[in-house]
Amino acid sequence: MQLTRLLVPTFVQTLKSLSAWLDKAAAHDREQGADPEALVTLRLAPDMYPLAAQVRFVCFQAQESAYRLRGEEVPQALLNVRQEGWKSNEQPGSLADARSRIADAIAFLSGLAPDALDAGNDLQIALDLPNGIVFDMTGEQYARDWSLPQFYFHAVTAYAILRHHGVPLGKPDYVSHMFAYIRPGTLPQD
Repeated sequence: MQLTRLLVPTFVQTLKSLSAWLDKAAAHDREQGADPEALVTLRLAPDMYPLAAQVRFVCFQAQESAYRLRGEEVPQALLNVRQEGWKSNEQPGSLADARSRIADAIAFLSGLAPDALDAGNDLQIALDLPNGIVFDMTGEQYARDWSLPQFYFHAVTAYAILRHHGVPLGKPDYVSHMFAYIRPGTLPQD
């Protein structure tokens, strides 16, 4: 499996969509007379992390994968992004912070070599969770069973938070990258 060709475009296109969702949400709130900065504190349920955390976790997951699959230590600066996510209830930050995290993640991923992660398929990865659980897996298992599901969990949760709070997002916003594949002449004209 060519992990770079699978993960990097997947992460980048979803991060770009997430940025567009934030833009659409901010515009929607301004139209409604609401303060767009309040968006970062929204959540689906009282015991869930707010939108600010979801954005940070999406950005963390995408970048963490690149380090782990290259057999490198995750840098403290990136671990700080995860820590910020855990503290988002008290310190949600701003929309500018969220956009900056997304832009940084996209820039990092876009700067990787076309085969940067491919040697990580058979790499042995020990994933230590803060609660003491340790998962041992290969790079391929890590990409398939941890990295992608975690990334999508937080991206979908961000989408759901915005949608739940009235932002007019739809399936085209979620899969906007698919418009590049539309066969000419097949788009409905209503």
